[in-house]
Amino acid sequence: MVPVRILWLKRVVFAACLVPLVVLALEGWRRGLGANPIAAIEHSTGRWALVFLLVTLSVTPLRRLTGWYWLLRFRRMFGLYSFFYTGLHVLSYVILDQFFDWTAIFHDISRLPFMTVGFASFVLLIPLALTATNGMVRRLGAKRWQALHRLVYVIAIGGVLHYLWLVKLNTTDPDIYAAILAVLLGFRIVMVIGRRIRRPMTERLPRLPADGAE
Repeated sequence: MVPVRILWLKRVVFAACLVPLVVLALEGWRRGLGANPIAAIEHSTGRWALVFLLVTLSVTPLRRLTGWYWLLRFRRMFGLYSFFYTGLHVLSYVILDQFFDWTAIFHDISRLPFMTVGFASFVLLIPLALTATNGMVRRLGAKRWQALHRLVYVIAIGGVLHYLWLVKLNTTDPDIYAAILAVLLGFRIVMVIGRRIRRPMTERLPRLPADGAE
């Protein structure tokens, strides 16, 4: 059973994750999105999609460093919000930018590297969002579910590359995201290496006899 404090905190965090969308909508209503509002919408939704993806990847390292196991209760929410903002990012391009001009859309995806990697990352994100339930964990089995959701690292790399290749002049923001992702991936690699080192050491330990054995 979820503690009451965690339940209320989840509600607060859930509402807070919608703040970027509310701010974007208010700016649009007030005509405060600048000379190119479509580009502003695409940039905002794409940036928040990447932010929530990196926050999702940060949960496990923070839990290991702090011992705060309650952080794991928010990982799924952050991941789904990343998919939500990614969907808005894609829809803003398809509807507002291209107005369902599928020929132009497929041309951009096939011709522009940042579009190719961005679209591929979005497609890979779909099965992760569809299987982000306890029921799907039971259906797939824990090992297969975990193997599928390791795609999140590939998706994060694709998202950062999409941003880096999109920006042509000032790359400060995408460079920051790339650095954060590098730290998170480095932490993951260290964890994996540590487990592989400990496993042979554990296997070499002598087994103690059971109680009553000679």
